[in-house]
Amino acid sequence: MYQFFVEPSQIQGTRIVITGGDVNHIRNVLRMKAGEEIAVSNGIDGKEYRCGIETFTDDEVICTLRFIKEDGVELASGIYLFQGLPKADKMELIVQKAVELGACEVIPVAMKRCVVRLDEKKAAAKRVRWQGISEAAAKQSKRAVIPQVCPVMSFKEAVAYAQTMDVRLIPYELAQDMQHTKALIGAVRPGQKIAVFIGPEGGFEENEIQAALEAGIEPITLGRRILRTETAGFTVISWLMYQLEQ
Repeated sequence: MYQFFVEPSQIQGTRIVITGGDVNHIRNVLRMKAGEEIAVSNGIDGKEYRCGIETFTDDEVICTLRFIKEDGVELASGIYLFQGLPKADKMELIVQKAVELGACEVIPVAMKRCVVRLDEKKAAAKRVRWQGISEAAAKQSKRAVIPQVCPVMSFKEAVAYAQTMDVRLIPYELAQDMQHTKALIGAVRPGQKIAVFIGPEGGFEENEIQAALEAGIEPITLGRRILRTETAGFTVISWLMYQLEQ
């Protein structure tokens, strides 16, 4: 079943109105007809609104609500991925897969060893692109919300932002003791906010790790192998998904 996102104001009782680019996609790409069922989410309340297509206008798809599915697909905890800016277009893959795996927010972080340096204008343009990828991934994976891609933060800003979260993890290549890592993951509980810090290709600088430790962020190991930056985040989110999935 195809899923689309609308603004809350577009859900008007039993009448749901789809506008924008989705109109062309539904009518001319998917070639859907009146009577067919689609799923709609407002990206906020976690509900899935099942509705039937009633009619098309030049710029709208008018639907009628059939029922609301409230046993949502979202994880019981919010996972916040603090991702060191990677090279090339790796961030696009990272956003896409993090959203598919259940992350609720992706925070790009400019770290000392990041090769990529974005000025304010480029960062804003990249964020628009990344947010579009987040929306597409949310549709594909039938998420009930569109995860936010935040503006690029400095490492200091990221650490400060993470202070509001219940569990804070930082995979580090010099960390050891897999049993400790398993214990930390196993202790995660529904309703918690979880911060995951991932370094760029060159890893974290020692002073960044020191700042993280001083802020109470727990170092963990991902095993004996060194993972690429785009693999490390997926690994941790997958572990957390396994722990939290109901």
